[in-house]
Amino acid sequence: MAQPKTISRYHFTAEWGGNRVEFLEISGLDISVDVVAMRNGNSRENSELKIPGITRFSEVVLKRNIIQGDNQFFEWINTNNFGTVERRDVVIHLLDNQHQPIMFWKLKNAFPAKYLGPVLISNDSHLATESLILAYDGFQMEKFGK
Repeated sequence: MAQPKTISRYHFTAEWGGNRVEFLEISGLDISVDVVAMRNGNSRENSELKIPGITRFSEVVLKRNIIQGDNQFFEWINTNNFGTVERRDVVIHLLDNQHQPIMFWKLKNAFPAKYLGPVLISNDSHLATESLILAYDGFQMEKFGK
C-alpha cells in the first residue's frame, strides 16, 4: 500500500482581479458551525437537542513584505465609501513541488476589513511587513488529484 503524500505549506499563490500577488503568510481559512440547543416544549426528556445553526467563516489574513511603489492593499481598503466597498473574489492555491495546484480556496466577494501597517523598530534589521484582513461571503474549497 502506497504511503499517503503529505503536503508542504510553503508553496502557494494568491490571485485577485486577474493579478497574482505574493504573500509571506495566509491564515484564517476556517469554517465553524454554530450549535443551537433546543428542547421541544412537550418533550419528556430533560436534555436538549443540538442542531446546526449558521455557518461562519473566519476573516483571512494576508501578510506580505512592503514593496516600494506597490500600494494595492492601501488602495483596496480606500475603496470603502459610506458602506460600499469594492468586492473581489480571491483565489488561494496550494501547490505541489512541480508548481501544480493541489487544492484551492476561493473567497467569494471578499473585501478589506482592516489594514495593519508595519511594526517599526529602530534597532532591528527585519523587513517591513503589512497585512490585510479580509471579510467575505464564504469560500469554495476543492482538492485535485488523489
